[in-house]
Amino acid sequence: MEKKLSLLLSAINGKALACDGVTEQDLDIIGITPITDLVFDSRLVKPGALFFALPGHHTDGNRFIADAIERGANAVIYEGEIPHEEQLKIAKAVVKRGIEDLGQKQTVLPVFFKVDDAQGSMAPVSDAFYDSPSKKLAVIGVTGTEGKSSTVSFVWQLLRLAGHKAGFISTVQYSLGAEALANPQHTTTPEAPIVQKYLYEMVQNGCEYAVVESSSHGLSKKLNRLGNVNFDCGIFMNVTLEHLEFHKTFEQYKDDKANLFRALDENDHVKTINNVRQIIPSFGIVNLEDPECMFFAGCTKKNVFGFTTDGMAGKAAGESGTNAVPLPKIPDGFPSMKAKNIASARFGISFTVDACGSSAGTVLNADPALPREHKSFQVTATLPGAFNAYNIMASLIAVSGLTGVPFEELAKLVPELKPITGRMTTLDLGQSFEVIIDYAHTPSSFETIFPPLKKRCDGRIFALFGSGGERDLTKRPLQGEIAGKWCDVVVLADEDPRGEDPHKLLEDIAVGARKSGKKDGIDLFIIPDRPTAIRRTFEMAKKGDIVLLLGKGHENSIIYKDFVMPYDEIEEAKKALQEILK
Repeated sequence: MEKKLSLLLSAINGKALACDGVTEQDLDIIGITPITDLVFDSRLVKPGALFFALPGHHTDGNRFIADAIERGANAVIYEGEIPHEEQLKIAKAVVKRGIEDLGQKQTVLPVFFKVDDAQGSMAPVSDAFYDSPSKKLAVIGVTGTEGKSSTVSFVWQLLRLAGHKAGFISTVQYSLGAEALANPQHTTTPEAPIVQKYLYEMVQNGCEYAVVESSSHGLSKKLNRLGNVNFDCGIFMNVTLEHLEFHKTFEQYKDDKANLFRALDENDHVKTINNVRQIIPSFGIVNLEDPECMFFAGCTKKNVFGFTTDGMAGKAAGESGTNAVPLPKIPDGFPSMKAKNIASARFGISFTVDACGSSAGTVLNADPALPREHKSFQVTATLPGAFNAYNIMASLIAVSGLTGVPFEELAKLVPELKPITGRMTTLDLGQSFEVIIDYAHTPSSFETIFPPLKKRCDGRIFALFGSGGERDLTKRPLQGEIAGKWCDVVVLADEDPRGEDPHKLLEDIAVGARKSGKKDGIDLFIIPDRPTAIRRTFEMAKKGDIVLLLGKGHENSIIYKDFVMPYDEIEEAKKALQEILK
């Protein structure tokens, strides 16, 4: 597509300058400059693009402006001062462009915009370039430390099963209205130009709904990846210790996530979807078992609906007596959905749902934006893991609230939901023990998945995992301690060491495992090479045991200091099983 620069000027909060970085440009003259794309990596610049020169941890985007100009950028947005040597390179690139354009009908020289925040400017500029696509879709955002990707997928699948065209963006996959594709970005929430482009393409493909996995990075005002996205429904799954290397404190991490709920109050929810102007129901959804649920509910003036298992599917399921942590106190009459009689087996889950409780009916009936009162109904899914009760309930509430389809009718579609790759993926090649591959990599996710498995396991539980290098260090001993408490054997292997020493990193985890009573060489093993670790673990496993391969899930590589090793956990596990079954 192509836009005249004049249509983007109101979204650019900065000065239009010549290449010297001083002389101001005439907006009427530069307004006719054509813009064909938005790019924040100079290597991807093609003729006509607008290049965002972003500040970085290891380098400065201003160093790549000259390269972007040589590749054909028609505009550049940057911040700060450009060093003299870089100014000379830019001037040379501009002169070269002018010479190359001689003889053409129109010479287009690049325009430079100096702004206070180049990163923050990407969202409003992208929104303007792509014609505000989130005003043409009903948008559902899902945030939380765990459960985001699965819940995004389930909401998307339920919308499609209910007859609606929808797209989604998540860590693992994305869809622009057709079938799901692998996410090439390797980030939960891509940068704003990619988010807005995906939403635009969903609109072009006739989608009514967009489901967006909303990470703390994406919701942070500092990065502003989800700025200018008009959310209609916000889902909060949970918030636990994670990403402190970026947010610095838990309070900031929590607060950044809560921007999703604040965003519900920032637009009027009048959307033009497939050329039909309509008001979209707007509401929040919270996990009532998370201690911060009322904080999130209080961050919006919209009505908020809750879901709970009364502690039967999460961390609380494994606690009893003096170890039990009380569930958060919920205000009387808070509209909610409760899962009861949860039965989790190797290949699925079932539970009964009470949609409102005794006193919430009048609240629901008074607000057409939230699901109406329902009788109890049964939910059955071919999704292993008791924790999927949370993901399913959140999805039922969101889809029912937006479409008006009763819970009972949507529940009939739940058996058709498919798990996403690397989330409680089971492998059965005829071996005598159970193999489960999951992305769980935080202390809270360990506390969620281990207790239900322990309850149904006839033999021993083996947990193989590591921890990401150059990331939050405080979680490592906690990972080891929790795994040591619930699992019979702990095997520590590389996840993504990055620039750290792999063995030392795993030793950080081992400290916690030893605290839980695990002993080296008996029920605690440190085997950095992950393929070798998998084979050693399979050799130890016997009939009735469960082997958990955690932390890699859908990912396609292991990152070391000096190289990236291609790696597929599912395929590696299949190879290892085939070797022992020969």
